[in-house]
Amino acid sequence: MTDEPLRTLRFLLARLERISADSVVAHRASGVRGAMLRALDQLERGRPVSGQEMKRLIEEGYLLLQKAAEEKVR
Repeated sequence: MTDEPLRTLRFLLARLERISADSVVAHRASGVRGAMLRALDQLERGRPVSGQEMKRLIEEGYLLLQKAAEEKVR
């Protein structure tokens, strides 16, 4: 696995952590962050994470950031 998905995962973790607790997506973001942290831990321990799972987590992270941003604009 290249470093790009890892950098993206770390970026998303930092951004998802900043979603306000008052946000409608906060609870979901917390769950996705937990899954991302588990995947990152696995990778750092040298255990593989499927490319499909990484893609799903990254897509979900971006989707939640988008929803939080749209909510903030309203």
